[in-house]
Amino acid sequence: MSDLSMLINGLKVTAERGATFERRNPLDGTVATRAPAASTADAVLACEAAAEAFKTWSETGPGQRRALLLKAADALEAKTPAFIEAVAAETGATGMWAGFNVMLAAGMLREAAALTTQVAGEVIPSDVPGSLAMGVRQPAGVVLGIAPWNAPVILGVRAIATPLACGNTVILKGSENCPRTHGLIIEALQDAGFPPGVVNYVTNAPADAGAVVEAMVAHPAVRRVNFTGSTKVGKIIAQTCAKYLKPVVLELGGKAPLIVLDDAELDDAVNGAAFGCFANSGQICMSTERIIVDQKVADEFVKKFGDKAKALPLGDPRKPEPVVLGSVIGMATVHHCNELIDDALAKGARLVCGGKAENTLMPATVLDHVTPAMRIYHEETFGPVKCIVRVKDTAEAIACANDNEYGLSAAVFGRDIARAFNVARKIDSGICHVNGPTVHDEAQMPFGGVKGSGIGRFGGKAGIAEFTELRWITVQTTPRHYPF
Repeated sequence: MSDLSMLINGLKVTAERGATFERRNPLDGTVATRAPAASTADAVLACEAAAEAFKTWSETGPGQRRALLLKAADALEAKTPAFIEAVAAETGATGMWAGFNVMLAAGMLREAAALTTQVAGEVIPSDVPGSLAMGVRQPAGVVLGIAPWNAPVILGVRAIATPLACGNTVILKGSENCPRTHGLIIEALQDAGFPPGVVNYVTNAPADAGAVVEAMVAHPAVRRVNFTGSTKVGKIIAQTCAKYLKPVVLELGGKAPLIVLDDAELDDAVNGAAFGCFANSGQICMSTERIIVDQKVADEFVKKFGDKAKALPLGDPRKPEPVVLGSVIGMATVHHCNELIDDALAKGARLVCGGKAENTLMPATVLDHVTPAMRIYHEETFGPVKCIVRVKDTAEAIACANDNEYGLSAAVFGRDIARAFNVARKIDSGICHVNGPTVHDEAQMPFGGVKGSGIGRFGGKAGIAEFTELRWITVQTTPRHYPF
């Protein structure tokens, strides 16, 4: 069990009146972490520290910001064993998933370092003689990043890396489910030598989340907010940001479809679907949630996919034996998925493999012949329970893919690349991969969704646009004529 501190103005601090909360391991209920339970006053102190640090950090050159971000990437990688232990203790995820998180997150820091010289503007032709008109991008101010537990290192780093590269100061609000894991990110940035107040870390008890977040959103120095998490909570964050007129980037839930066309290479489709469905036990915003298969190849695909899913090892990630599926985050996920299984089977679905679970070690579960009458057709499982929908042709496959409130990631498998690409273009999603899994991320790509999956984009130059102010500045180089 670990006792944590918050970080405000470069100092490790406790919460007001020493308040704490506990995060327990989802498998056995043992205390994994005891963390500070911040008050609204603590949250305001973090905002004030970030605001003061912004005065100097916003004036630092790109080379200095680049050097610190590159050091942070190295420091993050050096903590890989600590991340693996913390992720297993707090969330029940596997060492493979934790290691992948660290690898990609380090890449995000290095990509952010490369962006420091890409915060560019443009000269815009003016109709006023002698006017040099420019669109100039400048740091926005304090950025509040709110990160979830499911890909904790990746999403914790993503919440703050590009904002730092752009010259903003940041506050990371750690997830109540993995405060120690998120705290290790902050330790890595401290090890790199970021000045006091540039990076701040706040943790809070679950019951206090709403008040703590609103206190920070309301603070005048906070100019940008980004949140990754459920659509339900994302709507609350959006309403809070609207109340205070704060721009927000939201990356929310998903119901990612994977279409298997009648000319797909089935072994490739099976491998891509298995990775997309069962990486981190399906607890990824991009997780493949519905596999939409042309009926001409459905029987063969289902047989191959079922065999693959049955063979995936399941177990306690804290033990030495490697597993693909570890624990899910808690019993609420188990109850939700069990209800979806019962509903689907009662309405005519066929269980291919797996089934209902009694604890958080949930097996890979596949349901075939799923229809729109079933809850699992529409609802995000966020667990290792997946459904197969059979369709008669490509048009029906596209309609099925778009028949939900979400639009984050999608995939299409087919040998005819032009045909598959044209199918991909018709899917309502921010991301779509042809002959690749729905679960894929690269730091330089514009990452985000449409519809109920969010607004705005993380990554690359799209991230620069989100976390800077675009200002119009002119210089009059010759005498200007005025009408009076």
